[in-house]
Amino acid sequence: MAPRSVLVRNCTACGACCAAPDIAALGKPLGVPCVHLGAGCLCVIYDARPAVCRNYAPDWVCGEVAPLPTLDARVRRFLEIYGLQDELTE
Repeated sequence: MAPRSVLVRNCTACGACCAAPDIAALGKPLGVPCVHLGAGCLCVIYDARPAVCRNYAPDWVCGEVAPLPTLDARVRRFLEIYGLQDELTE
């Protein structure tokens, strides 16, 4: 797995952190956008989101994936960075 960077970035609302990783607290599988991910890649339950989401700190990975043109492309790159692309079952 890629190490977490100490470099913290501002959120770019790219949606990758809400679509790429699995989020057990929400029953969200790997590579599937969260059902709470709304228009503009914004969380519709932001004020009530679980601790795992609250504690996520944007870092260099966000800077790497945010410029990609689609959520699907951002998810693919996120999973590649963490070596999880082969974990998807399509």
